[in-house]
Amino acid sequence: MTKRWNILTAAAAAAVIAVSGFGTYTVLAEENATEAEAAAQEDDGSLQRVLDAGELKIGTEGTYAPFSYHDEDNKLVGYDVEVAEKIAEKLGVEAVFVETEWDSIIAGLDTGRFDIISNQVGITDERKEKFDFTIPDSYARGALIVKKGNTEITDFSDLEGKKAAHTLTSNWAQVSEGYGAELVGVDGFEQAVQLIISGRADFTINDNIAFYDYVQQKPDAEVEIVKLLDEVSVSGIPVRKADKSLYEAINAALQELADEGELTEISERYFGEDISKPEA
Repeated sequence: MTKRWNILTAAAAAAVIAVSGFGTYTVLAEENATEAEAAAQEDDGSLQRVLDAGELKIGTEGTYAPFSYHDEDNKLVGYDVEVAEKIAEKLGVEAVFVETEWDSIIAGLDTGRFDIISNQVGITDERKEKFDFTIPDSYARGALIVKKGNTEITDFSDLEGKKAAHTLTSNWAQVSEGYGAELVGVDGFEQAVQLIISGRADFTINDNIAFYDYVQQKPDAEVEIVKLLDEVSVSGIPVRKADKSLYEAINAALQELADEGELTEISERYFGEDISKPEA
């Protein structure tokens, strides 16, 4: 999943704000009141703008299953869709989705077409220069995937000389080549799995979330993850830097969803695993 990048380090000194279902927010700890008041004085009214409108405009693709897509009834669903809906519920406003192609979604936030993006936006240093990101709402790691029962490949150090099924231009193909593997070209992840099961390829490396999604759809697939890369990639919800009070309300709402187990529940329903935590 190429939309993911480097991990976000949260600011430990940030004031903790809780957002109520009635659209107001209060300072949870008395010692944070001074910081919250100072932030409010500098605010441009972005949170109040959303509360007055009664809606939170959310940029999303609508074509990126299982994160944002249309089901058989043409209803917009997905992990990111449900997370955004829960955030809007915390703010006491309606979630209004603006479906946008990925290539223009960042520009759409920058120009104010919507208030936030909920669509697996990877947290990068470059993006952090322009936007404030919430705490991560999903974590991903590279997974070494083999046929069930394979005893020859148990670690990335076993890949030299083995056949790796990949789309040839993917980042994961380069990773496999770096371990000394021979590439076998495929059109996508599902075909890679089929080549592994048939024995025409030995393994593939892909995002562990892609694997979780696949086995949710095909639980009898004869493939398994035997090892994960140490590097973790994360995604979060970006908000314009000028919208400081809205950002703090969104971030607090997402933190509440994490603390209350809502993110875990949504994640396990879509993936069978908890991608909202780094250890998934």
